Amino acid sequence: MQYKLIGNTMPAVEVLFDAPGESMITQSGGMAWMSAGIDMETSTNGGILKGVGRMFAGESIFMARYIAQTAGATIAFASTVAGEILPINVGETGGLICQKGAFLCSEPSVNLNITLTKKFSSGLFGGEGFILQDISGQGMVFLEIDGDKVIKELAPGEVLKVDTGNVVAFDRNVKYEVETVKGLKNIFLGGEGLFLTKLTGPGKVILQTQNFNEFAGRIARMIPSR
Repeated sequence: MQYKLIGNTMPAVEVLFDAPGESMITQSGGMAWMSAGIDMETSTNGGILKGVGRMFAGESIFMARYIAQTAGATIAFASTVAGEILPINVGETGGLICQKGAFLCSEPSVNLNITLTKKFSSGLFGGEGFILQDISGQGMVFLEIDGDKVIKELAPGEVLKVDTGNVVAFDRNVKYEVETVKGLKNIFLGGEGLFLTKLTGPGKVILQTQNFNEFAGRIARMIPSR
């Protein structure tokens, strides 16, 4: 399998299958275009319980698998919002914890599971839900980035505090928790909400410069109501 990234504002990843039998998986509706010589199969990709778990993690219950029938067939998966697509070799990272909705597509050797935040308060108040995505296995996975990506390498004990919607993914070594913004004036007048995500190294952290849910909320507030 080979791939190339296409576009800047609303990018896509186009995959070239080198041999029959190679395949890619994505959530339902993730494919943008494909050539002849590719078959599609739809399943829960691991059973109904795994599918329901993905639903709570922001993905669809059913996954689509696209299988090459001929060498040289191509297929593309496009991002859903303006930003970037980040390719990651999962085998080289040892796995990642991602926010819900970050997964775009992957090779079938990549495992997409759910994981609970270690602290209940993190899931209850963190803004990204109690359930996160655990990506493991071998092969390539492609993540969606809202806006531009920012990658930071945290040293042991180094702390980074982030607006939760700007977190894309982090290494399993990184400690994840949510803390309350201090001070009543900061809470009610600061405009940043009640909580921040606290990430503690060592490990890699992937951030995004735009929080699309927050952006969509601002647009929604501008729409006149009858």
